[in-house]
Amino acid sequence: MPKIALITGGNRGLGRATALALIDAGVDVIYTHRGDPGDKIDAVALPLTVGDLDSYEAFAGSLRQVLADRFGRTSFDFLVNNAGVGVAGSIAETPVEAFDEMLNVHWRGMFFLTQRLLPLIADGGRIVNLSTGLARFTGDGVYAAYASMKGAVEVFTRYLAKEVGPRGITANVVAPGPAGTDFGGGALRDNEQVRAHIGGITALGRVAEPEEIAGVIAALLGDGTGWVTGQRIEASGGMLL
Repeated sequence: MPKIALITGGNRGLGRATALALIDAGVDVIYTHRGDPGDKIDAVALPLTVGDLDSYEAFAGSLRQVLADRFGRTSFDFLVNNAGVGVAGSIAETPVEAFDEMLNVHWRGMFFLTQRLLPLIADGGRIVNLSTGLARFTGDGVYAAYASMKGAVEVFTRYLAKEVGPRGITANVVAPGPAGTDFGGGALRDNEQVRAHIGGITALGRVAEPEEIAGVIAALLGDGTGWVTGQRIEASGGMLL
């Protein structure tokens, strides 16, 4: 029986690349989106605004219905908490509204959505939470709020790994470095000056492609990594070593 993965924010960027990597590996995929579901792929798309905690009960109901009707199951195997928003700004210039949006998506949302979905994750399943290389290095220093949310995610993941361990579920963090997606306006994909700067401070000399981050996530969900839990795996190409 194929495994089933749920990916938040799977309509674009790293989430879409991860969905495609898992489909190629024979995993059935359900992904969430806010608004545009993205180009059609062989997966189930469910609407969800991760920052809206009041919507989680209805979302869980929709998920149960999909699991029953399409897959004949009451649980899924892999949860990838990928959905995110990014707002750049110094500490002095970060508005409360931007801070709260990131808090609701990256921290409160991830915490309480995971809490709500834990009963639906099969014993022996896997959880991968997305962080950022910026939780280790500071770069130009304009991502204090964003990186702080991700730092909280990394601590949460260690506690989560311990709590779900008795069920045989693993929980790990993948912390991407800069990748060429439309995240944050798409500068890392489209701005050659920015890409050259990042390449100059990265051991492998360039910005990552989304598929390279997706490969790391897919590997953590594969058969050979079941003894890895509570770990932070940075996929940054050796940025600022």
